[in-house]
Amino acid sequence: MFSYILGSCRRWQAAIVVILLGFQLPLKAQGLTDTLRLPLPEMEKRFLDSNLLLLAAHYNVDAQKALIEQARLWDNPVLNTDQVIAAGGRFLPYGKNADGSYTGQYYIQLQQLIRTAGKRGKLIGLASTNAKLSELQLQDVLRNLRYQLHTDYYNLVQQLETRHIYEAQLEQLNKLLSGMEAQLSAGNIAQKDYLRIQGLGISLQQDITELDRNITENESDLRTLLQIRTDVFVKPATGFTGPGEGSLTDQDLLFQSAKQNNPAYLLQQAQVVYQQQNLAYQRSLRVPDITVGPNFDRNSSFAPNYIGLGISLPIPLLNKNQGNIRSAEYSIRQQQSITANAETELRNNLGNAFHKWQLSLQQDNAVQKSFYARYRDMYRNILQSYQQKQIGLLEFLDFFNDYTASQQRLLQQHLNLQLAKEELNYHAGSDLIK
Repeated sequence: MFSYILGSCRRWQAAIVVILLGFQLPLKAQGLTDTLRLPLPEMEKRFLDSNLLLLAAHYNVDAQKALIEQARLWDNPVLNTDQVIAAGGRFLPYGKNADGSYTGQYYIQLQQLIRTAGKRGKLIGLASTNAKLSELQLQDVLRNLRYQLHTDYYNLVQQLETRHIYEAQLEQLNKLLSGMEAQLSAGNIAQKDYLRIQGLGISLQQDITELDRNITENESDLRTLLQIRTDVFVKPATGFTGPGEGSLTDQDLLFQSAKQNNPAYLLQQAQVVYQQQNLAYQRSLRVPDITVGPNFDRNSSFAPNYIGLGISLPIPLLNKNQGNIRSAEYSIRQQQSITANAETELRNNLGNAFHKWQLSLQQDNAVQKSFYARYRDMYRNILQSYQQKQIGLLEFLDFFNDYTASQQRLLQQHLNLQLAKEELNYHAGSDLIK
C-alpha cells in the first residue's frame, strides 16, 4: 500500500516537472514568428533610417529653414484706386469733351512699405537662430533616442544571458531530479530531499517567467525605436564589448569638450542669442516704418492730371514699444539664469557619470575574472560531488544558490560598465569611449 502511494506521488511530481518545463519555452515560440539578430551598429543604422521621431525632427528643421527664406522677402506693394462709376446721370462717364479734355475721374496710388532701423535684417537673424535651435533640438532628440537604444540593447543582452544561466541551472536540476527518482523508489533518499530540489526548480522557473516579462518590455521599446513589426523577435547579435577605448583623466577637459558638443547645453546657449536678437528687434520697432506711394489723380484736383508722392509714418508719441522692450530684457536675464543652471547641471552629471565609469572599471579586473572562472569550475565539481553523495543536500543548495547569485552579479557588473560608458558619452555629447 505504501509503495502504491509513493509511486502515485512520484507520477504527480513528474507531471508537475513536465508542465513547468512547458512554461520555459523561448519567447519566439509564443507568438513571435521571426527573429531579427542585429549587432548594435546595424541596429543604430536602422534606427537612423526609420525612426519616426527623428523624421519629424528633420521636418521641423526644414520648416524653420523655409522661414528664413520668408524673412528675406520684401513686403509687397499695395495698389489703391478710386474710380467714378456714375455721375450726372451717366454710368461710367469716361470720354472726351469737345475741347479734347478727358471726362470722368479716377485716382491711382502704388504704396511700398519701407522698414527702417534694420528690421528686415533682424528678422532674418531671428529666423536663422530659430533654425539653429531646431537643428540643436534634432541633435538632442537623436542623442536621447540613441542613448535609449544603447541602454535597451545592453539591458536585453544582460537579460538574455541571465535567462541562459537560469535555463542551464534548470536543466541541471531536471537531470538531477531524473536520477533521484530511481533513488527515491529504492528508498535510498528521503522524499524531502527530492522536494527541496524540485522546489528549487520551481523557483528558477518563476524567475524565468518574471525575466521574460522584462524581456518583452525591452523588446517592445526596441521594436518602436527600429519600426519593426510586433511579431518579430529582436535579439542582439553581439554581447558586452568590454571597458572600451579611450583615456579620460582630466575632468576639466572633459567638461570643456561637453560644453562644445552637448546639444542640450548648446540649445540653452542659442536661446540666449535668440533673446538678445529679439531685444534688438523690439528696440528697432521704436523707429516708425515709412510708407511711400506715388499717385496719379485725373480731374479731382486743381490740375487735370495730378502726379504726386505720398509719404506716411506713425508718430511715436504714446507707444514706443516700451512693454515689449522691457519684456525682452527680462527674457534675456531669465534665459541666462537657465543657461547657468544648465552648465552646473552638465558639470554635475558629467562628474557623476565619470565617477560611475571609474568605479565600474575598478570592478573589471583580472583578479575578479580569475575568481569567476575558478568558481565555474568549482560549481561543476560540487554538482558531481553531490551526485556521488560526497556532500550533503544543504551544502549543495547553498553553493547552488551562491553560484547563481554570483553569475547574476557578474552579468550586472558587465551591464554597469556598459551603461556607465553610455551615460558618460551621453552627457559628453560625443563618443569619447568607443
